[in-house]
Amino acid sequence: MAEQQRGRRAIEVGPTGETVAANIKRLRDRRGMTTRQLSGVLERAGRAIPASGITRMEKAERVVTADELTALAAALQVNPSALLLPLKDGPADLIEVTGVGQVGAERAWDWMDGEMPIAEIKPGDPAGAILQFQVDARPAGRRLQLGVSDG
Repeated sequence: MAEQQRGRRAIEVGPTGETVAANIKRLRDRRGMTTRQLSGVLERAGRAIPASGITRMEKAERVVTADELTALAAALQVNPSALLLPLKDGPADLIEVTGVGQVGAERAWDWMDGEMPIAEIKPGDPAGAILQFQVDARPAGRRLQLGVSDG
């Protein structure tokens, strides 16, 4: 159960939050940065997070907001999806995604990269389902070309 803070329930970190925590630590270590150094990069970029906050994020003790996730991705020189998903994509790899449950890693990356819907595509009109996802999820110039003609 979530601990109480100032009369409100604390926001619990879910499976995607756990992945974000691990990825922040992995990428920070890969860059040879301390939490203090990463904090400095973020502060200079206009999104200050104290070193202690980064430590708490890496331990999944603190929720990462959307703005912080974007700033962290920029500071660590990766795309935001590199923080949101584990670094695996084998056909047999299953990962836990908040709001979805367990899903194949390859499908999760295709979804996160804006290529395919996260839900399984039902037989019958796969191009239609992919096209609808593309229309709803991506600007016109960034949609995949599915070989669908206009006439």
